[in-house]
Amino acid sequence: MYKHILVPIAPDHGANTARSLEAARLLADSDARITALTVADEIPGYVVQQLPQGLLEGTRAEMLAELKADLGGVADVKADVVTGHAGRTITDYADTHGADCIVIASHRPGLQDYFLGSTAARVVRHAKCTVVVIR
Repeated sequence: MYKHILVPIAPDHGANTARSLEAARLLADSDARITALTVADEIPGYVVQQLPQGLLEGTRAEMLAELKADLGGVADVKADVVTGHAGRTITDYADTHGADCIVIASHRPGLQDYFLGSTAARVVRHAKCTVVVIR
């Protein structure tokens, strides 16, 4: 069905990671690519100036290693870590990398989500491709 499926995974690697990947595999064509993506929050420039040299790169490399470990070493999923605002960065990544489907996990909405909106809700509203929400 889909040629490139993007599976955003929260930095805390929530419980729905396996379910999201399972859904992505069900939606994928036989020659499809699946990309697991973690978005690290961007740190303001005035804070970055105070951090030791190489700390951000080391943290990003550590996040990528944790993501790969969480995926269990599967060969059919590419892992990537980017920096930015989660909702916006996920949709931008999907656009620039040609994803035709996003499979994203979501929690049950609370009152704060009606005012601020969860990452999944933002992706659903702004993505230019199909979005499947896993609960």
